[in-house]
Amino acid sequence: MPMNNSQNRVVDPVLTQVAHGYTNPERIGSLLFPRVESPKRGAQVIRFGKEAFYTYLMRRAPGARKQRVMYGFAAEPIALVQDALEGQVPLEWIEESEGVPNINHETRAVNNVMASLTLGLEREQAALATDATKYAAENKTTLSGTDQWSHPDADPGVQIRDYKNVVRRKTGVYPNVMEIGATAWEAIQSNQKIREQFKYTSAESITVEMAARYFQVAKLEIGTGVTADPANPDADFEDIWGDQIVLAYVPQQGQNIEVPSFGYTYELPGHPQVMKSYWEDATDSWIYPMRYDRQAILTGVDAGFLIQNVRGG
Repeated sequence: MPMNNSQNRVVDPVLTQVAHGYTNPERIGSLLFPRVESPKRGAQVIRFGKEAFYTYLMRRAPGARKQRVMYGFAAEPIALVQDALEGQVPLEWIEESEGVPNINHETRAVNNVMASLTLGLEREQAALATDATKYAAENKTTLSGTDQWSHPDADPGVQIRDYKNVVRRKTGVYPNVMEIGATAWEAIQSNQKIREQFKYTSAESITVEMAARYFQVAKLEIGTGVTADPANPDADFEDIWGDQIVLAYVPQQGQNIEVPSFGYTYELPGHPQVMKSYWEDATDSWIYPMRYDRQAILTGVDAGFLIQNVRGG
Protein backbone atom coordinates (compact mmCIF):
# COMPACT_ATOMS: atom_id res chain seq x y z
CA MET A 1 0.00 0.00 0.00
CA PRO A 2 1.51 3.38 -0.95
CA MET A 3 2.42 5.76 1.87
CA ASN A 4 0.40 8.92 2.35
CA ASN A 5 2.03 12.37 2.58
CA SER A 6 2.25 12.23 6.36
CA GLN A 7 3.94 8.82 6.35
CA ASN A 8 6.31 9.83 3.56
CA ARG A 9 7.38 13.06 5.24
CA VAL A 10 11.06 13.21 6.21
CA VAL A 11 11.23 16.82 7.43
CA ASP A 12 8.75 18.25 9.93
CA PRO A 13 7.77 21.61 8.32
CA VAL A 14 6.11 23.03 11.44
CA LEU A 15 9.00 22.36 13.80
CA THR A 16 11.48 23.43 11.11
CA GLN A 17 9.75 26.82 11.15
CA VAL A 18 10.24 26.86 14.92
CA ALA A 19 13.97 26.27 14.34
CA HIS A 20 14.10 29.07 11.75
CA GLY A 21 12.44 31.45 14.19
CA TYR A 22 14.90 30.71 16.99
CA THR A 23 16.81 33.77 18.20
CA ASN A 24 19.44 34.26 20.86
CA PRO A 25 20.85 37.73 21.66
CA GLU A 26 24.22 36.18 22.53
CA ARG A 27 24.71 34.88 18.98
CA ILE A 28 26.31 37.73 17.04
CA GLY A 29 28.35 35.83 14.46
CA SER A 30 25.86 36.65 11.70
CA LEU A 31 26.92 40.30 12.03
CA LEU A 32 30.20 39.35 10.36
CA PHE A 33 29.02 36.21 8.54
CA PRO A 34 25.44 36.77 7.29
CA ARG A 35 23.61 33.66 6.18
CA VAL A 36 23.32 32.98 2.45
CA GLU A 37 21.99 29.91 0.67
CA SER A 38 24.28 27.48 -1.10
CA PRO A 39 22.35 25.33 -3.60
CA LYS A 40 24.40 22.24 -2.80
CA ARG A 41 26.79 20.89 -0.18
CA GLY A 42 29.78 21.22 -2.46
CA ALA A 43 30.36 24.70 -3.87
CA GLN A 44 33.00 27.18 -5.01
CA VAL A 45 33.81 30.03 -2.65
CA ILE A 46 33.40 33.42 -4.32
CA ARG A 47 36.11 35.78 -3.13
CA PHE A 48 36.28 39.49 -3.82
CA GLY A 49 39.09 41.75 -4.98
CA LYS A 50 39.32 45.44 -5.77
CA GLU A 51 37.40 45.00 -9.02
CA ALA A 52 34.18 44.76 -7.02
CA PHE A 53 34.64 48.43 -6.07
CA TYR A 54 36.03 49.93 -9.27
CA THR A 55 34.42 52.95 -10.90
CA TYR A 56 33.95 51.87 -14.50
CA LEU A 57 33.64 54.04 -17.59
CA MET A 58 30.12 53.02 -18.55
CA ARG A 59 29.28 55.61 -21.20
CA ARG A 60 29.57 54.30 -24.72
CA ALA A 61 29.59 55.75 -28.22
CA PRO A 62 27.20 54.33 -30.83
CA GLY A 63 28.53 51.01 -32.09
CA ALA A 64 31.33 50.83 -29.52
CA ARG A 65 31.91 47.74 -27.43
CA LYS A 66 30.29 47.63 -24.02
CA GLN A 67 32.53 47.09 -21.04
CA ARG A 68 32.05 43.80 -19.27
CA VAL A 69 32.38 43.36 -15.53
CA MET A 70 32.35 40.38 -13.21
CA TYR A 71 32.51 40.77 -9.44
CA GLY A 72 34.42 38.17 -7.50
CA PHE A 73 36.00 34.94 -8.64
CA ALA A 74 35.49 31.28 -7.85
CA ALA A 75 38.24 30.20 -5.49
CA GLU A 76 38.82 26.91 -3.74
CA PRO A 77 35.95 24.43 -3.39
CA ILE A 78 34.25 24.00 -0.02
CA ALA A 79 32.11 21.28 1.45
CA LEU A 80 29.42 22.27 3.89
CA VAL A 81 29.69 20.53 7.24
CA GLN A 82 26.70 19.02 9.01
CA ASP A 83 25.96 19.39 12.71
CA ALA A 84 23.33 16.97 13.99
CA LEU A 85 21.70 16.58 17.39
CA GLU A 86 18.51 15.03 18.75
CA GLY A 87 16.15 16.61 21.22
CA GLN A 88 14.59 14.24 23.75
CA VAL A 89 11.27 14.56 25.57
CA PRO A 90 10.78 11.80 28.18
CA LEU A 91 7.28 10.48 28.73
CA GLU A 92 7.51 11.57 32.38
CA TRP A 93 7.78 15.22 31.34
CA ILE A 94 4.64 14.91 29.26
CA GLU A 95 2.72 13.19 32.06
CA GLU A 96 3.79 15.71 34.70
CA SER A 97 2.72 18.67 32.56
CA GLU A 98 -0.78 17.41 31.84
CA GLY A 99 -3.26 20.13 32.58
CA VAL A 100 -0.56 22.83 32.65
CA PRO A 101 -1.18 25.40 29.89
CA ASN A 102 1.40 26.84 27.48
CA ILE A 103 3.92 24.03 27.76
CA ASN A 104 4.93 22.86 24.31
CA HIS A 105 7.50 20.14 24.67
CA GLU A 106 8.19 19.93 20.95
CA THR A 107 9.09 23.61 20.76
CA ARG A 108 11.23 23.37 23.88
CA ALA A 109 13.09 20.38 22.48
CA VAL A 110 13.78 22.20 19.19
CA ASN A 111 14.89 25.40 20.92
CA ASN A 112 17.23 23.51 23.25
CA VAL A 113 18.90 21.83 20.28
CA MET A 114 19.06 25.13 18.40
CA ALA A 115 20.89 26.68 21.35
CA SER A 116 23.61 24.05 20.95
CA LEU A 117 23.73 24.17 17.15
CA THR A 118 24.02 27.96 17.05
CA LEU A 119 26.61 27.93 19.83
CA GLY A 120 28.80 25.61 17.76
CA LEU A 121 28.48 27.92 14.75
CA GLU A 122 29.19 30.98 16.90
CA ARG A 123 32.44 29.41 18.14
CA GLU A 124 33.55 28.67 14.58
CA GLN A 125 32.68 32.17 13.37
CA ALA A 126 34.57 33.76 16.27
CA ALA A 127 37.61 31.55 15.75
CA LEU A 128 37.69 32.47 12.06
CA ALA A 129 37.16 36.21 12.53
CA THR A 130 39.78 36.51 15.29
CA ASP A 131 42.46 34.37 13.66
CA ALA A 132 45.29 36.86 13.16
CA THR A 133 46.98 34.61 10.60
CA LYS A 134 44.11 35.27 8.17
CA TYR A 135 44.79 39.02 8.04
CA ALA A 136 47.44 41.01 6.18
CA ALA A 137 49.95 42.76 8.44
CA GLU A 138 48.36 46.18 7.88
CA ASN A 139 44.86 44.85 8.71
CA LYS A 140 45.56 43.90 12.32
CA THR A 141 47.07 45.28 15.50
CA THR A 142 47.77 44.14 19.03
CA LEU A 143 47.40 46.95 21.53
CA SER A 144 49.87 47.52 24.35
CA GLY A 145 50.79 50.18 26.89
CA THR A 146 49.06 53.53 26.47
CA ASP A 147 47.20 52.30 23.36
CA GLN A 148 45.14 49.84 25.38
CA TRP A 149 41.70 51.26 25.98
CA SER A 150 41.91 50.69 29.71
CA HIS A 151 44.73 53.29 29.84
CA PRO A 152 43.67 56.90 30.53
CA ASP A 153 45.73 58.20 27.58
CA ALA A 154 44.14 55.85 25.03
CA ASP A 155 41.95 57.49 22.38
CA PRO A 156 39.71 54.78 20.86
CA GLY A 157 37.98 57.24 18.51
CA VAL A 158 41.23 58.19 16.79
CA GLN A 159 42.44 54.60 16.67
CA ILE A 160 39.23 53.28 15.11
CA ARG A 161 39.29 56.11 12.54
CA ASP A 162 42.79 55.04 11.50
CA TYR A 163 41.82 51.37 11.30
CA LYS A 164 38.76 52.15 9.21
CA ASN A 165 40.92 54.09 6.78
CA VAL A 166 43.15 51.05 6.30
CA VAL A 167 40.11 49.08 5.10
CA ARG A 168 38.92 51.93 2.89
CA ARG A 169 42.30 52.20 1.18
CA LYS A 170 42.30 48.48 0.40
CA THR A 171 38.65 48.00 -0.59
CA GLY A 172 37.22 51.43 -1.33
CA VAL A 173 34.64 51.25 1.47
CA TYR A 174 34.63 51.95 5.19
CA PRO A 175 33.85 49.16 7.65
CA ASN A 176 30.20 49.43 8.66
CA VAL A 177 29.93 46.81 11.42
CA MET A 178 31.85 46.29 14.64
CA GLU A 179 32.03 43.18 16.81
CA ILE A 180 33.30 43.77 20.35
CA GLY A 181 34.31 41.01 22.75
CA ALA A 182 32.96 41.16 26.29
CA THR A 183 36.32 42.07 27.82
CA ALA A 184 36.95 44.77 25.23
CA TRP A 185 33.49 46.17 25.94
CA GLU A 186 34.45 46.65 29.59
CA ALA A 187 37.36 48.81 28.44
CA ILE A 188 35.05 50.89 26.23
CA GLN A 189 32.60 51.55 29.05
CA SER A 190 35.35 52.75 31.38
CA ASN A 191 37.49 54.64 28.84
CA GLN A 192 37.89 58.26 29.94
CA LYS A 193 37.68 59.88 26.50
CA ILE A 194 34.51 57.99 25.59
CA ARG A 195 32.90 58.80 28.93
CA GLU A 196 33.86 62.45 28.49
CA GLN A 197 32.08 62.46 25.12
CA PHE A 198 28.81 61.42 26.76
CA LYS A 199 29.11 63.06 30.17
CA TYR A 200 26.13 65.34 29.55
CA THR A 201 23.77 62.54 28.58
CA SER A 202 21.31 61.03 31.02
CA ALA A 203 22.67 57.51 30.60
CA GLU A 204 24.59 56.15 33.57
CA SER A 205 26.73 53.93 31.36
CA ILE A 206 27.81 53.70 27.73
CA THR A 207 25.19 51.84 25.70
CA VAL A 208 25.57 49.90 22.47
CA GLU A 209 23.72 52.65 20.58
CA MET A 210 26.02 55.34 22.01
CA ALA A 211 29.13 53.35 21.06
CA ALA A 212 27.84 52.81 17.50
CA ARG A 213 27.39 56.58 17.11
CA TYR A 214 30.80 57.27 18.64
CA PHE A 215 32.60 54.88 16.29
CA GLN A 216 30.33 55.75 13.33
CA VAL A 217 29.30 52.25 12.33
CA ALA A 218 25.88 51.08 11.16
CA LYS A 219 25.78 48.08 13.52
CA LEU A 220 27.65 47.21 16.67
CA GLU A 221 27.25 44.04 18.74
CA ILE A 222 28.79 42.79 21.99
CA GLY A 223 30.02 39.21 22.08
CA THR A 224 28.87 38.09 25.52
CA GLY A 225 28.61 34.40 24.69
CA VAL A 226 30.59 31.87 26.69
CA THR A 227 31.44 28.23 26.25
CA ALA A 228 32.52 25.34 28.44
CA ASP A 229 34.36 22.08 27.90
CA PRO A 230 32.05 19.11 28.57
CA ALA A 231 35.12 16.98 29.29
CA ASN A 232 36.04 19.34 32.14
CA PRO A 233 32.78 20.32 33.85
CA ASP A 234 34.53 21.95 36.81
CA ALA A 235 36.39 24.47 34.65
CA ASP A 236 35.23 28.08 34.35
CA PHE A 237 33.34 29.28 31.30
CA GLU A 238 35.43 30.97 28.61
CA ASP A 239 34.50 33.99 26.48
CA ILE A 240 33.88 33.15 22.84
CA TRP A 241 34.98 36.55 21.48
CA GLY A 242 37.40 37.56 24.24
CA ASP A 243 39.45 40.77 24.43
CA GLN A 244 39.17 41.53 20.71
CA ILE A 245 37.35 43.75 18.23
CA VAL A 246 36.60 43.08 14.57
CA LEU A 247 35.78 45.92 12.19
CA ALA A 248 34.36 44.82 8.85
CA TYR A 249 32.38 45.78 5.80
CA VAL A 250 29.27 43.61 5.45
CA PRO A 251 26.33 44.46 3.13
CA GLN A 252 23.26 45.44 5.13
CA GLN A 253 20.62 44.24 2.69
CA GLY A 254 20.19 41.96 -0.27
CA GLN A 255 22.85 39.50 0.83
CA ASN A 256 23.83 36.84 -1.68
CA ILE A 257 27.10 35.13 -2.40
CA GLU A 258 27.94 37.56 -5.24
CA VAL A 259 27.78 40.73 -3.09
CA PRO A 260 31.20 41.75 -1.68
CA SER A 261 31.45 41.04 2.05
CA PHE A 262 33.98 40.32 4.78
CA GLY A 263 32.37 36.91 5.21
CA TYR A 264 29.33 34.71 4.74
CA THR A 265 27.81 31.63 6.31
CA TYR A 266 26.91 29.31 3.45
CA GLU A 267 23.99 27.03 4.29
CA LEU A 268 21.72 24.61 2.47
CA PRO A 269 18.26 25.94 1.60
CA GLY A 270 15.75 25.17 4.34
CA HIS A 271 18.35 24.54 7.01
CA PRO A 272 18.41 24.00 9.93
CA GLN A 273 15.88 21.18 9.59
CA VAL A 274 13.86 19.18 12.10
CA MET A 275 13.43 15.64 10.87
CA LYS A 276 10.41 13.45 11.49
CA SER A 277 10.09 12.69 15.21
CA TYR A 278 9.91 9.12 16.47
CA TRP A 279 9.11 7.21 19.66
CA GLU A 280 11.98 5.33 21.36
CA ASP A 281 10.88 2.41 23.54
CA ALA A 282 14.28 2.03 25.22
CA THR A 283 14.02 5.49 26.84
CA ASP A 284 10.24 6.02 26.83
CA SER A 285 10.87 9.26 24.98
CA TRP A 286 9.92 11.18 21.89
CA ILE A 287 13.02 12.03 19.83
CA TYR A 288 13.37 15.08 17.59
CA PRO A 289 16.37 14.77 15.21
CA MET A 290 17.82 17.98 13.79
CA ARG A 291 20.53 18.76 11.27
CA TYR A 292 22.24 21.92 10.06
CA ASP A 293 24.45 21.95 6.96
CA ARG A 294 26.55 25.14 6.86
CA GLN A 295 30.03 26.64 6.68
CA ALA A 296 31.36 30.06 7.72
CA ILE A 297 33.80 31.51 5.17
CA LEU A 298 36.02 34.60 4.99
CA THR A 299 35.24 35.88 1.50
CA GLY A 300 36.91 39.31 1.66
CA VAL A 301 39.32 39.48 4.56
CA ASP A 302 40.78 42.80 3.33
CA ALA A 303 37.40 44.28 4.26
CA GLY A 304 38.16 43.55 7.92
CA PHE A 305 40.45 44.82 10.65
CA LEU A 306 41.35 42.85 13.80
CA ILE A 307 42.17 44.58 17.09
CA GLN A 308 43.55 42.34 19.83
CA ASN A 309 44.42 42.83 23.50
CA VAL A 310 42.06 45.79 23.74
CA ARG A 311 41.79 45.96 27.52
CA GLY A 312 44.77 43.84 28.46
CA GLY A 313 45.72 42.78 31.93
